Amino acid sequence: MGLTSDATEPKEAEDPESGVLGGPNLSSMSTLGGKEVVNPASLGFIGSGNMAQALLGAFIKKGLVDPPHVTASAPSVRNLTKLCALGVCTTHDNNMVVMKSDVVFLCVKPHLLNNVIASLDPLPPDHNPLFVSIVTGHDIDSLEEMLSTLVERPRVIRTMPNTPAMIGQGCCLYTLGTHATPSDGSVMHSMLSSVGVCAEIPEQQMDAACGLAGSGPAYIYAAIEAMADGGVKMGLPRHLAQSLAAQMVKGSASMVLESGKHPGQLKDEVCSPSGTTISAMHVLEKAGFRNALISAVEASALRSKELGGNK
Repeated sequence: MGLTSDATEPKEAEDPESGVLGGPNLSSMSTLGGKEVVNPASLGFIGSGNMAQALLGAFIKKGLVDPPHVTASAPSVRNLTKLCALGVCTTHDNNMVVMKSDVVFLCVKPHLLNNVIASLDPLPPDHNPLFVSIVTGHDIDSLEEMLSTLVERPRVIRTMPNTPAMIGQGCCLYTLGTHATPSDGSVMHSMLSSVGVCAEIPEQQMDAACGLAGSGPAYIYAAIEAMADGGVKMGLPRHLAQSLAAQMVKGSASMVLESGKHPGQLKDEVCSPSGTTISAMHVLEKAGFRNALISAVEASALRSKELGGNK
């Protein structure tokens, strides 16, 4: 499938309400970019760090979920205070999140996931939420094994979003678990499409996607910072140098996406014979620029495997 786009104490959540994903309270429909999309009836977030905030902020902004229908948990008040400002229900009780939600996003650190799931109570037979993991490294098999202590045949989707989802420019990849239904996939595609481009991919590609799209924004931020430093070194004011560097990256990315040309061809179109750009490209080649980026993607992907214990 191809990419598609389209300071107060937190308040405590109310008592859990019943509801089974797949039943009459599963979802509603709304319009996004001229198309109808599937909205989950209620969302839960276990873990409220940067990525959870990015996703939730985008879902609310796009009208995919009403803030009162969201319950989020975290061990500290700091992150919950930020979410409380959005109007969502907050709690320190992970079990409350699961009981109140049709879709539960698992957004904790990789080394904490086992203990977090082990601390959850088994669910009643009439409540079978969809679990969506954004936890790096943990594959479908391990997620289903852990969640089977809560519910038989757990429905799981493994996702890999990135932080530009906060402004609707994310790259979001996902893969369906053994017991996830086509309806589950439709819900997830509608939600992730609202925060950028998304695609369903085979699970064996997920670590590679982490190395490229998940960690990639950091590579580009470092490049923007370095080029801005270069501009300052050569006499540009800092604010102008940073703006030029960021806009240049944005424009160049748009050229790749919209022109359909290979990046190498676009690079050649900038490099005039004996010109400034080809001289600069020679310096980058001598410094191992492309090798460094390839190695960075590789290192991130391998680390993703390590974090999940999949050496």
